[in-house]
Amino acid sequence: MAILQRARYRVDMSKNDAVGPRLGAFVADTAGVVLPAQVLHEGKRSLVNFFGCGIGSGHAPTCDTLVRVLRTFGAGGQSTLLGRPDMLGPPEAAFVNAVSANLLDYDDTHLPTVIHPTAPVAAPLLAVVEARGLTGSAVLEAFVLGAEIECRIGNAVSPEHYARGWHITATCGVFGAAAAVARLLGLSAAQTAHALGIAASQSAGVVENLATAAKNVGIGSAARNGILAALLAEAGYEAAPAALDGRLGWAQASGGGDGWAAATADLGKRWELLANTYKPYPCGIVMHALIDACLALRQQHGIAADQVAAVTVQGNALLLARGDRIVNNERDARVSIQHCAAVALLYGRAGTGEFTEAAARDPAVAELRRKVAPLLAAEMPVGAAAVVIDLADGRRLTHTVLAARGSRESPLTDRDLTEKTTDLMRDAGLAANAAPLIERLWALEHETNLRELMRLTRSNAG
Repeated sequence: MAILQRARYRVDMSKNDAVGPRLGAFVADTAGVVLPAQVLHEGKRSLVNFFGCGIGSGHAPTCDTLVRVLRTFGAGGQSTLLGRPDMLGPPEAAFVNAVSANLLDYDDTHLPTVIHPTAPVAAPLLAVVEARGLTGSAVLEAFVLGAEIECRIGNAVSPEHYARGWHITATCGVFGAAAAVARLLGLSAAQTAHALGIAASQSAGVVENLATAAKNVGIGSAARNGILAALLAEAGYEAAPAALDGRLGWAQASGGGDGWAAATADLGKRWELLANTYKPYPCGIVMHALIDACLALRQQHGIAADQVAAVTVQGNALLLARGDRIVNNERDARVSIQHCAAVALLYGRAGTGEFTEAAARDPAVAELRRKVAPLLAAEMPVGAAAVVIDLADGRRLTHTVLAARGSRESPLTDRDLTEKTTDLMRDAGLAANAAPLIERLWALEHETNLRELMRLTRSNAG
């Protein structure tokens, strides 16, 4: 009887009208197919940026705490922690590296969904590849495909999913991680679909936590759980075919979404990674246009902080909802209209040093923050901002930025990304390793020794 019941409830992945089997087939069936050169290059851009962000945050107190806690599950391991001398097991290393890459709010952004795609997908790949000794080309292809799945699932449920309070980088990141690791391990189409279904039972993360360290748990869990989903599928675990899009599946449970047709259309022809962007400033992406505007006004008019009587930042509802906040710490600062405007006008820059705890508590910054008032401009497009500065001498200066630096209209170049990662590695004490690491990342498809490459990311690497 038990055997009959088990057979009765065994899932049938031949029901491939569901989304999971269709996406699983796409990931698995592209094995041996040459992916577009433009897409692979964008993958390398994403990874160069990922390594800089991860190494730059490796010794942050948040990562120290994570490593200390995760070590309680077992000392040591075979997977590198970016910017640190430590090593942990693959799931734990994936958790820490995903957190460190996302920690500074300096990582990449898929604009249609506001997913930060690389941290939850690249971190598990690198952890697994060190354990199993695979090639750079395998990692690059798996990353591109994982990011594609992650962002397409995000497209299907946006914007309702995020609006309901789900942190979409974490909730969709686990699907990208599962798909990427499944591809790296050579799983079949059916196994990959099961991995995606298993990931649906591990998808979590809420927007309310964005200004706290609990946000990072969602990102780290997405990376770690993606490994678990793929390994379970490899070992024979199964999931329902409609775990993602069924009547009682993930999408309905987390807020609905009717974009599945578009999300699965033109697979292999239209690539979501080409909508990826990279940040010139370590803060919320919707703040970038106002920083550009403040920097331009400061440079053009030679403004000093003591000349400023009032600052008005005009933007759409998303900018105000995300950024109109009181600053109590560095996390608040990274998503604060008032702080971003203040440091840009006071210092003439908005780098990692302007979003530290010291900068958040700087009395001069706090004084200027109090002069900044956000104002709704409903007609302003997402990602744009206008800044109006009233000076003590009665002058009024204005500047509008419709496409911020780093946007698709004004993208960071390969050279910009190289310089960004070089700067972050220098700040982490790894300046000597920056050039050889970055050179190898730009030629990742030719890399045969990923363990040697990863040694360049450790703080005790020579």
